[in-house]
Amino acid sequence: MPDDLASRTSSRRTFLKQAGSALTVGAIGAPAILFPRRKTLGVALCGLGTYSTTQLAPALQDTEHCALRGIVTGSPEKVPRWQRQYDIPDRNVYSYETLPDIANNDDIDVVYIVTPPGVHARDAIKAADAGKHVWCEKPMAMDEAECRSIIDAADHNGVQLTVGYRLQHEPNNRTIMRYARERTYGAVTSVRTGAGYSGAHPNPDDWRRDADLGGGALYDMGVYPINAARYATGREPTAVKGRLWSERDEMYSEVPEFATFELRFPDGVTARGETSFGKATNYLDVECTDGSYQLRPFQTYSGVRGRTSDGTRLPPAGRDQQARQMDNDARAVLDDTTPIVPGIEGLADIRIVRAIMESSENGQQWVEV
Repeated sequence: MPDDLASRTSSRRTFLKQAGSALTVGAIGAPAILFPRRKTLGVALCGLGTYSTTQLAPALQDTEHCALRGIVTGSPEKVPRWQRQYDIPDRNVYSYETLPDIANNDDIDVVYIVTPPGVHARDAIKAADAGKHVWCEKPMAMDEAECRSIIDAADHNGVQLTVGYRLQHEPNNRTIMRYARERTYGAVTSVRTGAGYSGAHPNPDDWRRDADLGGGALYDMGVYPINAARYATGREPTAVKGRLWSERDEMYSEVPEFATFELRFPDGVTARGETSFGKATNYLDVECTDGSYQLRPFQTYSGVRGRTSDGTRLPPAGRDQQARQMDNDARAVLDDTTPIVPGIEGLADIRIVRAIMESSENGQQWVEV
């Protein structure tokens, strides 16, 4: 057997053995770490599902300030292909149980959490305790307590935490934020927004069908219109009401297939939103005292475009959204500046998600947030 093949085979056997025994995070004990200033940050993707495979890993090939240097997975059968495709050495391959060992790896500066939402806190805290910066995919976690535990872990270990809201890096969505901030068309009076798709998840093991893992349309897609309502108004809601339901109980008996909600902001501003697994919706419409504007679509991976009431066109901006997001987040680390989407953004949305759930359980009553 060639030496390199023997090494890889031995490594995969070690991976399987180690994956069966958890290591305690506290055993590692990582103080705040000062990373050397350099142009490129090493990123490890934690979770090798569809989003990592089809979006993040390819996007990392187009970034200026970061590079894919490691992987963390609970599926050792995926390891050989990722190693071949992205030239990842054995020393940069981890299981979820051995993730704390990444503290000793200078190749890795950032761990990007792309596991199901129900285990985001588990993995993000391990990464932060290992002294690595944390990029956490949306939704940030399951509830406010988990979100705060991630924020506290990042603060305690002196690392940056950012949430993967790619749309807050997308130029046309950023224009919407600027319109609200500068009152380009007057004060915002109302918002209508929706994000969902007409599809199905027939695999009973799909995490999107599992309530404990953060499944359901509200967690998976609903944070897009919730986040959009907040950045389109530049305000935080004071009260929320909503309704959750499913129509295909054979797939979505544990989680909501559909959700509608209303957010009440100060000064009478309102936002209505919707999300689903059974209806295609993709819009952000904003009414103001002196005009209006919209993005349709507003949250696709490409082709986000819009127009305003005075005829201004917002054409697609080009460039991969995920590459733009990760470069922006890398620059924040390298320059030691606040990231565009800090952890508090993810917490704000999860607080609203939980309020919508509470409202739906109580006859769609208004819930203060």
